[in-house]
Amino acid sequence: MTVGVLVMAYGTPASPDDVEAYYTHIRHGRPPGADQLADLIRRYDTIGGTSPMAERTRAQVRAIGAGLEGMHPGGFVTTLGQKHAAPFVEDGVDELCDAGVGRIVGVVLAPHWSDAGIGTYFDRARDAASARGVAFGGVRHWHLLPELVEFQAAAVREALAGLPERTKVVLTAHSLPERLLVGDPYPDELRASAEAIARSVGLSPWAGWGLGWQSAGRTADRWRGPDVVQIVRDLAGTGRADGILVVPQGFTSENLEVRYDLDVEAAGVAAEVGLAFGRTRVVDDDPSVMSALAGRIASTVEHGSSA
Repeated sequence: MTVGVLVMAYGTPASPDDVEAYYTHIRHGRPPGADQLADLIRRYDTIGGTSPMAERTRAQVRAIGAGLEGMHPGGFVTTLGQKHAAPFVEDGVDELCDAGVGRIVGVVLAPHWSDAGIGTYFDRARDAASARGVAFGGVRHWHLLPELVEFQAAAVREALAGLPERTKVVLTAHSLPERLLVGDPYPDELRASAEAIARSVGLSPWAGWGLGWQSAGRTADRWRGPDVVQIVRDLAGTGRADGILVVPQGFTSENLEVRYDLDVEAAGVAAEVGLAFGRTRVVDDDPSVMSALAGRIASTVEHGSSA
């Protein structure tokens, strides 16, 4: 029986002309105001007009597919399904069903589970698969995948080599509203992976590293903090560090949140307050991590349940 693998991602506009439709989809069909749209376009313009995420995501899908093919030749069909841009999650499910797969296993290109985030991908995929009479399961957690932890740790070591001795390491992820985090595993998984990375590097808690948040939405909700920009300002105020290294552990590809929120906004504030600034590389389609993720998918299939 051929197994379908649905690799899911957030999605990004394919071109500047797609930004408004993309933003409208994120807003559940409500078009953004003129000022909101202009601000998002400005951010994309700052990083070159579009995000590199689309290209990097497809490279990740190819790498996972190649890894599965190497393990089980002919046993898997792999495709992409996105939350807010074509091909959508439902498109990916249809493609796999049309290919005649016997079941579908999903994985989201974000390692840390959140019910309000990653859970919605699974819900959409499961509903679409059910409508086609195909069973759906998936890889729910991969934040402690050894190859992922080691990739992040190696990236920290590499970046620290070019920064002052007194540099604080801050591991960040996308913020969520506090009301959605009640009883949610997301913060705990982020702390667990951060601790694993810090142990591998040999960083001392608090003095050497800490957790931060970024890219909070502009809504009336209170979002989880502290925000990385505030951390930069506060760190400079203590006089205890000469530099800051940001590790976007919650992101697996170059995207707007990394290229703008960190490389432009956070770096700009660091320059303003006199701190050296660094940002680690992200996973993208790293062969070791993508091969290990393919192995986790194959193991999930073998054991017949979500993992």
